[in-house]
Amino acid sequence: MHLLHEALARAQMEERLREADLQRRAVHVRAAQKMKRRAEMASLRARRALALAVMQ
Repeated sequence: MHLLHEALARAQMEERLREADLQRRAVHVRAAQKMKRRAEMASLRARRALALAVMQ
């Protein structure tokens, strides 16, 4: 019986570790998406500025 409780506790701990790892990865993915969006907007602003400078 003791071994059963120990195995269950180990399985629950492994599941919590997996969930924590998934949460950390999700945070990194969201941060990367935000940085990508900022870079795309900066690129667009630079292209517009260049186009305006060329037209003058």
